[in-house]
Order: sequence, then structure tokens, then C-alpha cells
Amino acid sequence: MSVFLSEYRNPLHQPAGIFKKLMWYYVNLIFFKSGLFPINALKIFLLKLFGAKIGKHVIIKPIVNIKYPWNLTLGNHVWIGEDVWIDNLVAVHIGNHVCISQGALLISGNHDFNKRSFDLMALPILIDDGVWVCAKAIVHGGSHLCTNAVLLSGSSIKGVLEENSVNLGNPAIKIKERTFTD
Repeated sequence: MSVFLSEYRNPLHQPAGIFKKLMWYYVNLIFFKSGLFPINALKIFLLKLFGAKIGKHVIIKPIVNIKYPWNLTLGNHVWIGEDVWIDNLVAVHIGNHVCISQGALLISGNHDFNKRSFDLMALPILIDDGVWVCAKAIVHGGSHLCTNAVLLSGSSIKGVLEENSVNLGNPAIKIKERTFTD
């Protein structure tokens, strides 16, 4: 019980006051997770209202779950697909021209299962420009996806994806260099 009362004993995890968290819970439930409001401009407005830093030409599809918008930065030309979960207990920074495809998970927090107190371990996620996180891929806290990296469908990363790399598996490994034809 004490683990829950201590905010998981992690000084990095400082979400907000109870009123702000409660208000966001309902805004997220109604306007983001439900899919009832597909109006992108409204979603961008609400994210900014709650402290997210959002660039230009960002698309957020229906049925997206965002834990804490005040820990979220989205660059220009970002596309967040259906059923994406951004579990950002701490900072998640997504650069320009990034695609986070359907069903992808960005999970900044985990628990230390080696301790009886089950302490929260929350680490930021950094996704550089030009990255594609494909459908059903998982990005764990402490990961850095370097410029133009690709994390293929169903893959999982906790660590660094090299610049211009295509990565597959669990854990993801580089399978080839990403090249552009234009």
C-alpha cells in the first residue's frame, strides 16, 4: 500500500495536481480515447491547453490515449495513428516528420520487479526527425530513436536505434540501412 501513497517513490514522476489530472482524465476519455470527436483542431487545442508543445500540421487520429500532455512535445508534420498509447509519465519528445502508426505504444514507465516496493522507473523517450514507429511497435522509456530510424511492426526497443536504420524484433536489431529513392 505504501508504494501507491508515495507516487511510486520516483522523483522524476511529478504529474500535476489532483484537479489537473482529474480534468485531463475526462478530456482524454471523451475527446481522445473514445473516438467520438475526430476533429483534429479541437484535439490540438486541448493538448496545448493542458501544456503540450505542438508544432504545425500535426494529425492525431481517433482512439489515442495520452497519459499527461504536459510531458509531451510534438514537432511539425507528426502523425499519430489510431489506437496509439503515449504513456508519458515523464517527457516524450517527438521530432518533425514522424509517423507513429496504429497500435504503437510509447511507454516511459516500468516497475522494478526486484524490489518489494515495486518502485516506478520512469525514463524519457526521444524520437528524432524522420522516424517511423510502425504498427504495434513498442518504445520503452530511456529509448532514443535517431534521425530517420524505422522500428518495424511488432518490434520492441529499449535503447538506441541508429540513424537511418531499419530495425526488427524483440529486442529490435538493425536489419538494414534505410535508403531514400527520391
